[in-house]
Amino acid sequence: MQIPSFDPKELKVVSEIPESTRMPAIRIYDYPVTIRDGVVAAFKRKPLWQIIDPEINIFTPGIIPDNVARSFVYEANAFDPMNGGGKDMFGIEWEYIPVAGGSMVRPGKPFMDDANQWYEKLTWPDIDSWGWEKSARDNNGTYLKPDIFNMVWFQTGFFERLISFMDFEAAVMAMIDEDQKEAVRELFDRLADLYIKILDNYMRYYENIDGFYFHDDWGAQKETFFSPGTALDLIVPPMKRVTDFIHSKGRFAELHSCGMLFKQVPNMIAAGWDAWGGQGINDFETIYDLYGDKILVGVVPERFDPKTTTEDEQRAIAKKYAERFCNPEKPSYLHRYGAQYLTPAFRETLYIESRKRYSR
Repeated sequence: MQIPSFDPKELKVVSEIPESTRMPAIRIYDYPVTIRDGVVAAFKRKPLWQIIDPEINIFTPGIIPDNVARSFVYEANAFDPMNGGGKDMFGIEWEYIPVAGGSMVRPGKPFMDDANQWYEKLTWPDIDSWGWEKSARDNNGTYLKPDIFNMVWFQTGFFERLISFMDFEAAVMAMIDEDQKEAVRELFDRLADLYIKILDNYMRYYENIDGFYFHDDWGAQKETFFSPGTALDLIVPPMKRVTDFIHSKGRFAELHSCGMLFKQVPNMIAAGWDAWGGQGINDFETIYDLYGDKILVGVVPERFDPKTTTEDEQRAIAKKYAERFCNPEKPSYLHRYGAQYLTPAFRETLYIESRKRYSR
């Protein structure tokens, strides 16, 4: 794709992403290509401008039980989060917590006490009964349009799924207990089979699916839940099967994993993820410096108060950010936690500077 150098005419505002509680209204410029093509270029590590998270369209259809259970449905049909919660694809009950804006399995009554019980206790979902055809009719060409990058958010990965079955403490112990580790390994392998079938259905029934955003939290505020060696042994192999499948279909794969995960970034790379943007507790600058040539890292600008920072100061921060992270040889993207800083002045300067740097 041959893209011309930056032209000031591109700054014509053609649309706007509405203001929300986490970000100001964001201007969409007259890009030289569609938003979809711009995001694809970034995932191919040949970006045209610094992609920002709000430019990606989230797709989580209500036919997937986990999306309703987690109260996270984004599709053509309206969904009230207060109607979230309920049973996931394995029949595990989730409760929506309004103050947290999310759902959890109520602790204290785990479905399993020992990972070895899954062979007898689990009932595997009949994914073909989920109403794919009707959902596809509702979303194809309406919510899922060809000129935007449509990213499926896949809830409840491998370790998160184990937590839902066992509660957190027992799940962590099962990962290292010699009497349970092999059961965990076989469970994760079977889950990979299931997840691949679900992802395949997404691509069979829905049009314009560009990538998958896979949830599996691995850490807390100060440390990872388990050692890198444990993750490499038990989680990386089934994850790699999933990302290999996604890539075989010409789509992109991004990992969502919360916690202090500096130690686990090599495992994310080994598992085949194209991108990762963790929580702000992580040292993104060091992660970018060490691993930005191997995985697309979501980075956050220098923090500032949009109400008290002058436009000139905002533009200076945006230029500094572009100089640091918009490297054609080591690209990045602007993390969703940085969306709050996308004021008109910051946004315009970031676009200009990133276009100039990436078109070198």
